[in-house]
Amino acid sequence: MSHPASRKSPWLSKAAVNGALLLAVLYMLFPLVWLVTAATKDTGSLLGGDTFSFKGFDLGKNLSDIASYGDGVYFRWYGNSLLYAGVGAVVCSLICVAAGYAFDKYEFRGKEKLFGLVLLGVLVPTTALALPMYLLASKIGIVNTYWSVLIPVLVNPFGVYLSRVFASGYIPNEALEAARIDGAGELRTFFSIGLPMMMPGFVTVFLFQFTAIWNNFFLPLVMLSDRKLFPLSLGLYSWNTNTHSEPSFYPLVVTGSLLAVIPLIVAFVSLQRHWKAGLTAGSVK
Repeated sequence: MSHPASRKSPWLSKAAVNGALLLAVLYMLFPLVWLVTAATKDTGSLLGGDTFSFKGFDLGKNLSDIASYGDGVYFRWYGNSLLYAGVGAVVCSLICVAAGYAFDKYEFRGKEKLFGLVLLGVLVPTTALALPMYLLASKIGIVNTYWSVLIPVLVNPFGVYLSRVFASGYIPNEALEAARIDGAGELRTFFSIGLPMMMPGFVTVFLFQFTAIWNNFFLPLVMLSDRKLFPLSLGLYSWNTNTHSEPSFYPLVVTGSLLAVIPLIVAFVSLQRHWKAGLTAGSVK
């Protein structure tokens, strides 16, 4: 007879675990499902709380209203967000990977102290840096330009830390020494050997930074006053402030928010294979 203590707890059974996972998935998907259904409603249905029914399903009209409002300013904001997030994330990821590679593979005076300063940057909230960055941008005359939003997002202290971890785990020193023996310079060694080996780290930093820039609100709010330069986050906020006096803005805000989620989903789905490759790389070394 088996001892009662040796029996598996029902809470640890497969059904219980799957049930908990299902509840977690439903909890996370609920806002997205609401957003999809609400984007098909008119103002009356949204204010009446009738968002989960398929009555009045008319996504085409909402999309048409967004495209026509303000001479298509929404898609101007969309393009601005793609510019800020796309260019900013790519350049930032390259800088972070190069910095992490240098911190791990090179020895120089004060390396660990400098790396400690980088880690201190992780602890500083971005909202605390908004005013100093505005003053610096004003001093060099780039306020209310694309550069005022792009330049501050090109550096990510956490990305540097993460890249150093990837460089330590993915790039063997022997491979770098072999390249140097073959006559490759340091830049060629980095781009030919270091960067390809660190591609999972590059993608990881890219996705983190792309999401952060895409959702960035406070920095553009401080830096920009020209509506044509707004990213989606700031543009949708300006529409949302008008909903109190003009309820007709509600469908525009909801539908615009649904369209704003698409690039994030596409980025994560299309780049997830690099994460899987990174997770299995250690098992085949």
